[in-house]
Amino acid sequence: MEKQEKDVYILAVESSCDETAAAVVKNGRWVLSNVISSQIALHTLYGGVVPEIASRKHIENIDGVIRQALTDAGMTLAEMDAVGVTYGPGLVGALLVGVAEAKAIAFAADKPLIGVHHIEGHICANYIEDKTFEPPYIALVVSGGHSHLVQVSDYGKYEILGRTRDDAAGEAYDKVARAIGMGYPGGPKIDAAAKQGDPNAVRFPRVFLEEESYDFSFSGLKSAVLNYVNKQKMTGEPIVPEDIAASFQQSVVEVLVEKTVKAAKERGMKQVALAGGVASNSALRAGMRAACEREGLSLHIPSPVLCTDNAAMIGCAAYYEYLAGVRDGWDLNANPNLKLGER
Repeated sequence: MEKQEKDVYILAVESSCDETAAAVVKNGRWVLSNVISSQIALHTLYGGVVPEIASRKHIENIDGVIRQALTDAGMTLAEMDAVGVTYGPGLVGALLVGVAEAKAIAFAADKPLIGVHHIEGHICANYIEDKTFEPPYIALVVSGGHSHLVQVSDYGKYEILGRTRDDAAGEAYDKVARAIGMGYPGGPKIDAAAKQGDPNAVRFPRVFLEEESYDFSFSGLKSAVLNYVNKQKMTGEPIVPEDIAASFQQSVVEVLVEKTVKAAKERGMKQVALAGGVASNSALRAGMRAACEREGLSLHIPSPVLCTDNAAMIGCAAYYEYLAGVRDGWDLNANPNLKLGER
């Protein structure tokens, strides 16, 4: 991809779930501002994200978040070269708020509009973390709604090798956390509890599916945890949440790490990248690091703040779309089921 003669500044907007976020990103890799307004405290009351509430809070917060992003960057809308926005996948109502806002701003300021795939944004967070990192590589994307194993051949060129057949990894974390009384959000709570537990206390299943498959399945594991908890209750046996958390997490991490390393070796890739909210999980980071060192693979992981939903990663992805000549019209719409690589 040709190097730009002048600096390119992207104003990016992200609202696919329960974070209202905006950022200003220079040349795809330098984050001048990254503002995130989280709704976690609100949704914790309901044990998970309530789509209608998320949409309303986005409407309340989005103007202020964008203003703050421009202020933190010390720049004006007039100085932006384009406006990037997540348009899928995600919660349709939440996505619509960001898309409508980005379209209005781009139209009013006469700036190009660039729709960004949310998963592509997560993958691109690695370019912000390591300014020298470039394709090709294998990316493991793990979040509340997605578990994807992706071969990244070049900027914007993705081949999905495997995906979840049922529950995403983050979704399984949330459901297991609820079952053992830890509440929402499940990922960070299970990660913390697992540090106090014995990962070998309970032998939960590792689901690898067919030998040649890169797909994931966590529904059976989730059911095994629920069945174990119910059995302990029925027989009056003690339930140790920390041991269950550690045993469950070890099962998830083993499958994610083994399939990722297998894909890298079979595809002749020397680099592996993690992405998505579950990529901030300490056990997954440690397990993947150990496996990659053992196999001679280079591992790239974003900082935790870049793993969870944010607009900086959307600005990075929008930059590479901008260089590729991608421009969206005023008919850009939210697409909650958008597939990676589609436009």
